[in-house]
Amino acid sequence: MSKKVSITLDDEVLDFIDQLASNRSSFINDILWQEKRRIFMKELEDAYKDQANDPELQQEISVWDVTVGDGLNA
Repeated sequence: MSKKVSITLDDEVLDFIDQLASNRSSFINDILWQEKRRIFMKELEDAYKDQANDPELQQEISVWDVTVGDGLNA
């Protein structure tokens, strides 16, 4: 779903957009989606680092590793 909004841009920024794209809305929307994805990926990376540095979680993983390798056939 899309919504129409009104934003104010500096003249220089608008000139830049017009040089790069024929559809301003699509261009700005694409840039913002890229930024949203970049932020998400950074948060995901930070969460993985936190998990890797959590000794309790690492202990729990090692317990499950033993359980998975107990020789039961699925």
